[in-house]
Amino acid sequence: MMQAWQKFLELLAQVDVLTWVVITVNLLLLLFARPLVKLASTHDVNENLLRLRVHVFQSLNLAIVLGFVYWHLFSGGGEGHWTRTLLGILVLLYLAYLVAHLLGIWILRRYGKRKQIRGEWRWVETYQSRLLTLVAQIFVFVVTLITLVRMLGFESLLEAGGVLGFIGVLLALTQATWAPDLFSGLIMLNSNILEEGDVVRVNGADQLFGVVFKTKMFHTEILDIVANHRVIIRNAALRDHVIRNLSKFASARGLREKLTFKIGYDTPPAKVREMLEVAWQKIVEEKMEGIEVQFPLEIGLNETGDHALEWVVYYYTKNPERLIGIRQSLNERFLKTSQEFGISLATPLTHAVCLQNCEKGHMTKVQNQNE
Repeated sequence: MMQAWQKFLELLAQVDVLTWVVITVNLLLLLFARPLVKLASTHDVNENLLRLRVHVFQSLNLAIVLGFVYWHLFSGGGEGHWTRTLLGILVLLYLAYLVAHLLGIWILRRYGKRKQIRGEWRWVETYQSRLLTLVAQIFVFVVTLITLVRMLGFESLLEAGGVLGFIGVLLALTQATWAPDLFSGLIMLNSNILEEGDVVRVNGADQLFGVVFKTKMFHTEILDIVANHRVIIRNAALRDHVIRNLSKFASARGLREKLTFKIGYDTPPAKVREMLEVAWQKIVEEKMEGIEVQFPLEIGLNETGDHALEWVVYYYTKNPERLIGIRQSLNERFLKTSQEFGISLATPLTHAVCLQNCEKGHMTKVQNQNE
């Protein structure tokens, strides 16, 4: 027993100070991996991704510790032993992942934009931050790849160039898959037509009304306000649609929205105007949230249809995210006021009845209106 202990102490004495420092640092990183990874991650990272990053860092830390222990205690710490190469590869991958991640965070904080989205302040991507992040990641990848090839023994430029050439050919063959989305995302960020936090309408098979949550390398995430779920659209496909950005107003008044009412011809226009103005005055007195009540209501006759007159009222709002709720509340208030005035908002239906001499155009119109 004493001999085994003595031999173990002799093995420990062979370990240099640098190795002890590396082992101690990796053990500390292993223990405090979760708070450190959470601190270095963005606020919107989900729990599954956070857990995956923690496991990756812990696995690399543990592998480095075990590799150093095996190299010194069992392999004799030889210069050409395979454990030395394995340790070098593990440390290289660890540092490359860490440097790329920290560079991305630094670039986002330095060249990104701080913006309030749904009551929460976030750092959002800009064209400069996205482009610099992409360049930094490519640079780290190339340096890591060349270093890895050298560590594995491919010391000639031909062999290293062959590996890089293979990767270049692979990227060229697959560029039709990833390049359109990548460059479309950069174009949208550069043109500022779409930013995180903007409320948009995307025309398509089903019109999408939502908030831009995040513009990533190859796709954009939009939070559907109506259905309350997340929609993922490829950047190239998103640029093919008509996008109405409701957060970028054409004037300082805000977003100009409208409500339409189809009222029968039997109701005098003066009475309709009076009803709409009274309803709006009630909304002004209530100081309804989300409505720019300082601007007067705009009333107009939009269309003279076959069965009814289509009246339109315009109002302004600077809260496009609550557009649906605002419209529902306004419709309810206009309906109550119309009932007080005895005006029906139901679209009437008229029929032309032939009583006599139809060929001479003697027609009588009978209007049926739902009260």
